[in-house]
Amino acid sequence: MQVEATRLYRVRTVADELDVSVATIYRAVESGALKAIRLGTGKGAVRIPGKAIEEYLDACASAAATRIGRGAEDVWGASAGGAA
Repeated sequence: MQVEATRLYRVRTVADELDVSVATIYRAVESGALKAIRLGTGKGAVRIPGKAIEEYLDACASAAATRIGRGAEDVWGASAGGAA
């Protein structure tokens, strides 16, 4: 997923781009694995900074690499974060 580090993304957009459910993104946010901000008062709208998405993908690549015994570069290709 190509992201702009300074942009704020909707949960649905992130879920669609990563081909996962919205619930998966909310679980990642609630667990602290994916940083997000809440706009407004009360429940508010949840937005995910592009930088947080990059960090989350890097962490996922590192975890996957550890499980299979390879470096993150081997998991994502040329560089961690999916940019090949």
